[in-house]
Amino acid sequence: MILLSAAFLYPQIFNCEIIRFSGFNQLRPDVFASPGLSTSSFKNVLRDVRKAEARIDSFYKGKVSRPAVIICTTPDEYKKYCSSTEGAGCSLGTPWGSSFIVLNLREMNVDVISHEMSHIELLARVGWWKTTMDVPQWYNEGVALMLDQRFVSNQDSIGRYLDYLDEWSYYTRGGQEILELENIKSVKDFFAGDQRHVMLAYMTSGLEVSYWLYYAGPESIDLLVRGLRAGGEFDDVYWLVEQSRKGKVRVQKLPSNPLRRPHQTPSRRTD
Repeated sequence: MILLSAAFLYPQIFNCEIIRFSGFNQLRPDVFASPGLSTSSFKNVLRDVRKAEARIDSFYKGKVSRPAVIICTTPDEYKKYCSSTEGAGCSLGTPWGSSFIVLNLREMNVDVISHEMSHIELLARVGWWKTTMDVPQWYNEGVALMLDQRFVSNQDSIGRYLDYLDEWSYYTRGGQEILELENIKSVKDFFAGDQRHVMLAYMTSGLEVSYWLYYAGPESIDLLVRGLRAGGEFDDVYWLVEQSRKGKVRVQKLPSNPLRRPHQTPSRRTD
């Protein structure tokens, strides 16, 4: 019944579920490549997938997700599995635990794969319902950008924030056209508008998450996941993870984050 419902409501999910019977080449138990991909390219594709998996493993302190990776060579194939003809890749997760990463071969690289794998990794750790209903899209995309070096390649935590601050300043014309985090919480709002809006949404997400990661520390993702799985609301857990480390560890003060507003906690208000 689940598969029949998926086939009717979300045909791309159904197509992904039956990828093993599609005629795609199975390069690995979890990697499927279009018949249009030459056999000489198999080795390079698998190499890029392994490199992306290594990034996930390092950043998340262990990889727990096991998505099926589907590599398409034509716009029609990509639309069939991703329900879109645009973009370098997309990630799909289901309430019953299946997850898929669909890649457009023309734009596929380690950064793109890592970005999509991050979405699935967060989904696997937090859970489908909590991720869908509580985790804002700006956070989901911001974390994915920490593994995606297409826009900012600096992996030093301070340098990364400063580079995102520069990118954000460029896209906001020096802070004159700010996109508030509140306005990019949903997937629909994040990707609404033209290309400039989407790029600004990405840079806004990268700016906020790189700032949070610096102050919250290397264990921040795990702590946030624990808090969410324990039933905490995202806004509360996000703030508490950052503040708990700020009070214990002496860190270099960063230039102010122009996105920040006063935060409200259950017990007190602070600026």
